Amino acid sequence: MAKVNPIQLQKHLKGVDYPANKQQLIERAKQQGADENAISVLQQIPDQEYQTPTDVSEAVGNIE
Repeated sequence: MAKVNPIQLQKHLKGVDYPANKQQLIERAKQQGADENAISVLQQIPDQEYQTPTDVSEAVGNIE
């Protein structure tokens, strides 16, 4: 699995109203033109509510 650039991922999540759940993050990334890899990574994060962009980055960083 290719790693996603955390800065690029946050650009795809620009405009998200936090807290946001996993599905909201995936939808926003799709709207912002995220590639298949970025969407795939978001689909692997835990299904929970994220309070901040940092929480999302940490969840992505924990994916092996």
